[in-house]
Amino acid sequence: MSGTLTRITLARRPAGAPVPEDFKLVSEPLPIPDTGDVLLEVTHLSLDPYMRGRMDDVKSYAPSVDIGGTMTGQGVGRVLESKTDGFNPGDMVTGMTGWASHACLPGSELRKLDPTLPPTTALGVLGMPGLTGWVGLHRFGKPKAGETLVVGAATGPVGSMVGQIAKGMGLRTIAIAGGPEKCRLATDTFGFDAAIDHRAHDTAKSLRTAIAEAAPDGVDIYWENVGGKPLEAVMPLMNVHGRIPVCGMIAWYGGANIAEDNQLPAMWRSILVKRLRVSGFIIFDHWDEYPAFLSDMGPKVAKGDIAYLEDVADGLEAAPAAFIAMLNGGNTGKQIVKL
Repeated sequence: MSGTLTRITLARRPAGAPVPEDFKLVSEPLPIPDTGDVLLEVTHLSLDPYMRGRMDDVKSYAPSVDIGGTMTGQGVGRVLESKTDGFNPGDMVTGMTGWASHACLPGSELRKLDPTLPPTTALGVLGMPGLTGWVGLHRFGKPKAGETLVVGAATGPVGSMVGQIAKGMGLRTIAIAGGPEKCRLATDTFGFDAAIDHRAHDTAKSLRTAIAEAAPDGVDIYWENVGGKPLEAVMPLMNVHGRIPVCGMIAWYGGANIAEDNQLPAMWRSILVKRLRVSGFIIFDHWDEYPAFLSDMGPKVAKGDIAYLEDVADGLEAAPAAFIAMLNGGNTGKQIVKL
């Protein structure tokens, strides 16, 4: 099969926040599938905060993207050619396609999509972000009815899943979000009991006062997506034996604000005296739980019992700008690129 593959590569390592010059759009002939491979045309790409870490040449839980390498990421697409059993032309599948118009992957690394659900749900609410919220809350948050949960970046695909699950289990749920519109979405769309606009507070102390008013009984679980000012604000409000699942720290990606936000001594003391359980986790360690997650949440999403939002950028060439905006809170819901 002849044709052209277009992909976005890492042109250089970012110095702090990524900029458009860190990416490059290149074209080349379509790959030829070998025995066991599947060639697919990508229809949608997922953009996620973890990709910022892959742009740095540092030791981490996963390899860095090489200079000139395709930006990593999950996609969904339509099978064009299959040289393995179980996949046929026209099937919709998902896998780690990278930021590219096409991908050639082993069939063992692809999963067929449920044709009754929109294919983009495999990238968000029923994909890696949804699984992250489901696993992290149950395994590390240990929620109990009557407790209070605070979620940073609460209207994103992870935070909104955490809030909805916790609300269904009888917890008081408090969202921290950026801007009045996202706060409205947190309460009206995702069902949080209260929402606090962190952008309306210049200091962690001011933000802490607002959280304390919304959580008069203290905070039992803080879902950490952000770091920075929200973490500093919440820590003194944590109850004894509170839990903090550490999912991300977007405020500090690229080294931003770490020096001025260095509250480590005070936070370390709170962890000790309040006997807090702080649990860092990477969802790639828990993919074995995906079937149970899909069995639990799939029917709820299909029935509309779990709400989700998608922010869709048009065209592969739009991916860098959408990614940069997402890291600055410019997206509303799960950031996706439609090819």
